[in-house]
Amino acid sequence: MPSLAQRAFAEWLGTAFLLAAVVGSGIMAQRLSGGNVALALLCNTIATGAILVVLILMFAPISGAHLNPVVTLAFTLRGETAWTDAAAYLVAQIAGAIAGVGIAHMMFELPVLQLSLTERAGAGQWLAEAVATFGLLATILGVGCRTSTAVPYAVGLYITSAYWFTSSTSFANPAVTIARSLSDTFAGVAPHDIPAFIAAQFIGAGLAVLLGRWLWGGAAKERSTAQITSRKPA
Repeated sequence: MPSLAQRAFAEWLGTAFLLAAVVGSGIMAQRLSGGNVALALLCNTIATGAILVVLILMFAPISGAHLNPVVTLAFTLRGETAWTDAAAYLVAQIAGAIAGVGIAHMMFELPVLQLSLTERAGAGQWLAEAVATFGLLATILGVGCRTSTAVPYAVGLYITSAYWFTSSTSFANPAVTIARSLSDTFAGVAPHDIPAFIAAQFIGAGLAVLLGRWLWGGAAKERSTAQITSRKPA
């Protein structure tokens, strides 16, 4: 079984790659789309959905490939991840997300340190984040309960869809939200909008955990995003 250090590093690296893909593809899309915001969003969507599948397949055998504090919290509440592991995962995820944004900026020769000016606020946006996060956790728990090997593809497809049916473009991840506030690019979000986004995400995640207990039981019968390999973080 991988050590906690190995698992935390996998969460750091996976989340860094995720944010590099989200922010980097947003910068590339904005530069090449000629001002067509819909086309830029489509390009950003495809890159994000695709990298999620790859990252979950790559890192699930090591850490479970949570790559998201609300996913880690959900599995901790379900008794599938120890609280000590969860604390290490959360730190690694946030640090990795911030590193990924910085790397994306460097690849496109932009200032590494930025603050976003993009406003994303209002009841509709907050509801969208709750819905997006609820759907993500429901996807992981529901698909993982019976067909755990399909979770990477289900998550990638869900986020691809949620980019378009939610008004917030489905951040659904507190680490992603924090890191995207540090990028004044296509994927950015103003820092003062972060608290409401994260609160909505945790509300959505909490409701999904309750739903999961009712529909699929207190613990997954097979491993979810989680644990598509047959092992569970100790």
